[in-house]
Amino acid sequence: MAIGSHRPTRIIVNLDAIKQNIQQEREQLKDNQEIYAVVKANGYGHGAEAVSKAALEAGATGLCVAILDEAIALRKSGIEAPILVLGVTDVRDITLAVNYNIILTVPSLKWLETSLPVLETSQVTLRFHLKLDTGMGRIGVREREELKTLLEVIKASSYLSLEGVFTHFATADSENEDYFNHQVTRFKQLLECFEALPQHVHCANSATAIWHDDLPTTIIRYGIGMYGLNPSGTSLSLPHPLLPALKLETELVHVKQVQEKTSISYGATYSANPGDWIGTLPIGYADGWVRAMQGYIVMIDNQPCEIIGRVCMDQCMVKLPYYLPEGTAVSLINSEVSERISPTAIAEYLGTINYEVLCLLSERIPRVYQ
Repeated sequence: MAIGSHRPTRIIVNLDAIKQNIQQEREQLKDNQEIYAVVKANGYGHGAEAVSKAALEAGATGLCVAILDEAIALRKSGIEAPILVLGVTDVRDITLAVNYNIILTVPSLKWLETSLPVLETSQVTLRFHLKLDTGMGRIGVREREELKTLLEVIKASSYLSLEGVFTHFATADSENEDYFNHQVTRFKQLLECFEALPQHVHCANSATAIWHDDLPTTIIRYGIGMYGLNPSGTSLSLPHPLLPALKLETELVHVKQVQEKTSISYGATYSANPGDWIGTLPIGYADGWVRAMQGYIVMIDNQPCEIIGRVCMDQCMVKLPYYLPEGTAVSLINSEVSERISPTAIAEYLGTINYEVLCLLSERIPRVYQ
């Protein structure tokens, strides 16, 4: 995808905010704990390469991604720190992962058994973490008997290097802790199947690290907290402040005053009032500024301006409070300008979560780092 460097729409990423969020989390660590920065989905929209390097400079000791391609891209950028792929990797790509010194996740006994012929043929050793499904319901070993058999397979092969075991909590950001506690119990029960635990035992995502500190975890998988956002949205209060790292900005590229009942955008869903000033912004749903943003606001000249008419693929229109010249700055996401345009507030309007607001931001928008 071409990056839109010749239009005024841009994402501003404050790398110092990311570093400060990590350094603050490091102060909470126990002696046997370390931080792996979660940089999947292009660093939650912030830019994976720049965020990874900033996180490592701030004291993170490893990285987590979702897919093998993300890990390879980071290796090609010169990053040498441990990288763990959290998702399922095709067995046929094991040798590629080994060649790039990437740690994979083993999701099941079947996957592991399928991998053995590949490893034996290639004469390579697979570094991996074992995923336990304690109640998330995505991937991982669920039952003790499967786990016991899997551990026997690992023990019998010289091509398998078990470096970690982990799980993921479904409700760590919930006020009700019943299901969370159920998962903790399941995790501990499954860990009893090990004769000796591997180097890394981890279960703490951002929400777990923030609100649950008495758990068997050697790695904090720091994701949304690193980017300065509350994992729960507004459900739970943060025990310490986080610094949001991302701003989304653009400019007015076209301004006009229209006659009464003039229709704006597809479907003619907005009919102008007498004397309306309309501004056009060069951003649309192809950039991740979704159609459902119609009716919400951006901030222009310290004024909330409603998004009117349907958001188009590449543009959207706003109702201005008065005449403003083309080139006037527009803030679309910026907690410092107004909490009304924070990722969390936007997510609440859209009926989603702040993670999604950030991850939808297209690579077409250039990232500028400060």
